[in-house]
Amino acid sequence: MLEIIAYLGNTELLKLPKTAFLCSRQVPAGVVLKCYDWAIAQREAGHCIISGFHSQLEKDVLHYLLKGTQPIILALARGLKKRLEPESKDALNEKRLLIVTPFDEKVKRVTRETANQRNRLMAELADEIFVAYALPGGSIEKLITDISHTGKTISSFKTG
Repeated sequence: MLEIIAYLGNTELLKLPKTAFLCSRQVPAGVVLKCYDWAIAQREAGHCIISGFHSQLEKDVLHYLLKGTQPIILALARGLKKRLEPESKDALNEKRLLIVTPFDEKVKRVTRETANQRNRLMAELADEIFVAYALPGGSIEKLITDISHTGKTISSFKTG
């Protein structure tokens, strides 16, 4: 089991029911708008979402989530950031953002391996997992296969 090495923000968010948002970097065009709609629905429902928010699509999802008041957990695939975006600072000040990482400050770059470890941490922390899109044969598909025995709810646009 991975553990959180460093964090910034409201650790009380870890006690909430959490949904991990996972999506491969390469996504079919038809998935993009569905992701935006999903993010808005999660925001309006007040659900706590945990994600890496690293790819452009994930950053877009974060953009929609930050417009709300629901809790958000940002999981990094590197050590803690030195600078934060203004929207993230606002959410931190509002005590609705927690930034976590399984890496110390010496890990400065995101690699495939650190992203995989970050995704595994997110899956361990989350109560349920939402997969917007998993590239066949990709690392997210492998992660979902690896954790499918845990009993966590895993859903996607195809299955609900």
